[in-house]
Amino acid sequence: MKPITESPWYRRIGPGLITACVVIGPGSIVTSSTVGAKSGYSMLWIVVFAVAFQFTFMTLASRLGSVESKSIGDMIRDRKKGWLAIAVGIAVFFISAAFQSGNNMGVAAVFEALLLSKDDPSQKRLLISCLVVLFNAGAIVFLFAFRNLYQVVERMMMFLVALMLLSFSVNLWTLAPQPAAMVKGFVPRLDLLDINTLGLVGTTFVITAAYYQAYLVRQKGWTMNDVASRSIDVRIGASIMAIITIMLMSTAAAGLHSETGSIISLSNPIEIARALEPTFGETGKLIFCLGLFSAAYSSFLVNSMIGGFVLSDGLNLGCSHEDRWPKILTSLALLTGMAVAVAAIYFDFDRTPTIIAANAVTVVGAPLVAIVLVWLSSKKELLGKHAAGNLLKWFSYLGVALLFAMASKTSFITLPESIKKYQSNSSAESSSDQNPTFRANGD
Repeated sequence: MKPITESPWYRRIGPGLITACVVIGPGSIVTSSTVGAKSGYSMLWIVVFAVAFQFTFMTLASRLGSVESKSIGDMIRDRKKGWLAIAVGIAVFFISAAFQSGNNMGVAAVFEALLLSKDDPSQKRLLISCLVVLFNAGAIVFLFAFRNLYQVVERMMMFLVALMLLSFSVNLWTLAPQPAAMVKGFVPRLDLLDINTLGLVGTTFVITAAYYQAYLVRQKGWTMNDVASRSIDVRIGASIMAIITIMLMSTAAAGLHSETGSIISLSNPIEIARALEPTFGETGKLIFCLGLFSAAYSSFLVNSMIGGFVLSDGLNLGCSHEDRWPKILTSLALLTGMAVAVAAIYFDFDRTPTIIAANAVTVVGAPLVAIVLVWLSSKKELLGKHAAGNLLKWFSYLGVALLFAMASKTSFITLPESIKKYQSNSSAESSSDQNPTFRANGD
């Protein structure tokens, strides 16, 4: 058997690729497309900026996972901070469960797009709800069916990433983007920053996904001797995030952007596909939906594993793919997201309270996870020469500051607006039954 350093490059990747699949989900598709439709190519530099921070924290987590033989939860408990391990586990679980609701809605949106619009609305809602339930049931069976869960997930993510790259690149090629404008878009324009662009950073710089990189590296079996493979893996994973996000933004810029800045509402990925349909036709819409399905399902499965495995580790119940409790808690994350989505689809349940709660957890949880990651990866008694150097530490400090900035935005802008809108909608009586549509954007 060849040493890993002599293996082909595609055998020296995996954890970073899986992390990329978590980041590229329904929420990132909506946000990147909205920014592209509104600002054209001018905000492409934001993608590079956000991916640089994601790359930084993936690197920190990858080092922890490959150099130290213990799990992150054990490292925290060894420092007499068992409460902190539990707090991180709970925070990550609830953040993942919140995103899982959006992923379910993304999968449901694809089912809606593929069903005939002339179908009876109530029957259509019932059918979509049943498909979502079956989808989750299949994911739970998948969790318990394979002895080497990591290997199967890795191969599946490779296939889904290939589908995403193919689907979104075909659409972008069809719309014939402007190369000069795209190149110009990588030049920073601070005067164009707004709430939407901060949202783009939030859906690309996903700290829980970066944190889970440490667990994926351990499941891959890498050790401190696999430094070269670890570096290649993180770079390829970050590059895939950047490429797909840039393609989505450029597709929206080429097909939906107008000089007046006025765009149609893009509240879910299917609306994006429908908006682009006049330009690239029904076939193009189906190709886009194929990419959307790949993004939703890849994020769908691994995102729930992040919540389940990190919580299990925090509670000291194990974090290996061979352990039972991580799979049980992953199933709980799946069922939580499914319950919210089915209630929204079939019973017309207002998801606003759950989104408000998820945002509230993220305000505290995301900076906490980042701080713990920086704290552990900076300790030389843990990582020795692989501990974060000054440059990596200072850039990670900037990342923590950015997460606090996004938390402030959520606390003082997003949450108050959501609560105000929810209170306004609750006090208003509906004059007639509304058309049975639903949102598919991530949380």
